[in-house]
Amino acid sequence: MRTRSTFALLFWVNTSRTKNNQSTIYARVTVNGKRVNISLKRKVLLSDWDSSKGMAKGNKQNAKLLNQFLEQIRNKIYQAYEDLMRENKLITAQAIKSRYFGEDEKYRSLLELFDYHNNSMEQKLHKDTMKHYRTTQKYLNQFLSEKHKTDDIYLHKLNYAFIIDFEHYLKSYQPTDHQRKISNNTAMKHLQRLRKMVTMSFHLEWIDRDPFVRFKSSFEKREREFLTNEELMSLEEFSSSVNRLNIVRDLFVFSCYTGISYIDIDQLTKDNIVKGIDGSDWIVSKRQKTKSPVKIPLLNQASILIEKYQDNPRVIASNSLLPKFSNQKINSYLKEIADLCGIKKNLTFHMARHTFATTVTLSNGVPIETVSKLLGHTKIATTQIYAKVIERKVSEDMKILITKLKKTGIDEKRAFSK
Repeated sequence: MRTRSTFALLFWVNTSRTKNNQSTIYARVTVNGKRVNISLKRKVLLSDWDSSKGMAKGNKQNAKLLNQFLEQIRNKIYQAYEDLMRENKLITAQAIKSRYFGEDEKYRSLLELFDYHNNSMEQKLHKDTMKHYRTTQKYLNQFLSEKHKTDDIYLHKLNYAFIIDFEHYLKSYQPTDHQRKISNNTAMKHLQRLRKMVTMSFHLEWIDRDPFVRFKSSFEKREREFLTNEELMSLEEFSSSVNRLNIVRDLFVFSCYTGISYIDIDQLTKDNIVKGIDGSDWIVSKRQKTKSPVKIPLLNQASILIEKYQDNPRVIASNSLLPKFSNQKINSYLKEIADLCGIKKNLTFHMARHTFATTVTLSNGVPIETVSKLLGHTKIATTQIYAKVIERKVSEDMKILITKLKKTGIDEKRAFSK
């Protein structure tokens, strides 16, 4: 059983180094007979020092201020001793001195955490995901500079107030590179990334408590937009004298009939086309985002597009399955196409994946478990979001039907009274 250490504290002056009748004051910490001295960087006239009491003599202002200072030092040293006891650490005079100076443990900073995370996760996370973390770091740096007038902060200084202030900063921040403010959900994403890293530091025992314990994310639910069957047909029938628009249209349609995101389409080669269990062509690959395997039987519409571009010079030169574009350019071209097709929705490439899940598969009776596999989802709950969209669409369509039936004069009571 561990016994309580003998601990003593004494303030004294070193008379052997007296200069101009002044000596430096020291704190002597003694534990189990072993002692260390701490220079307090204060001098006192020997005539004003009471050696028996370890304090300044008299009631003059200078004596009162010095004794108040000594009392503060006493409290800090006792606190260091009590902290070591509470943490069940080995109590020695040197350990108390080290704790008093904060030398027994290194306080990690937010900047160190970012560096550690970025270095350790660079090989585990996709480069686009790492890009998002660096964007979060950029906003944090700006927040620290503007609101705290510093370029870094110790992790143990992070608290609930810091998180709430950062949330407010994000939501009120006006970017200079585009007009729109940061949306609520984008702000939540930044806080989510910060939370993951702070949780990492907690597991690494860099901090004693998690400042996010009381924080709750507040994501706003948004409908996942997709193309209806009519809108998809309008897109398929679209043709332009500008060749780049035709190619972008084909890439988008290919995604509508495979559910493959643009970043994954960009990585496809002929080697990804294999014969499936049924003897027909399948695409076999891995999702860049989750590294989960994806096996998709090729629908006729997708096969036609692959065949269309097999002799395309750009495809041959890049050894890809389809022509390549930067994602940023593709989305701007899609907005052009949407205008020309009379589609009022904000057409982005990711909407093709939503269209595959809803209009192409679930609406045509493909079971949700199969759709989840085709999309490469790791959780079926993710796929169920699309199923809810379909149910809502059914409800809306039924309401329209009820209205039409009423307009045609069909009355339920009359129908059943006959």
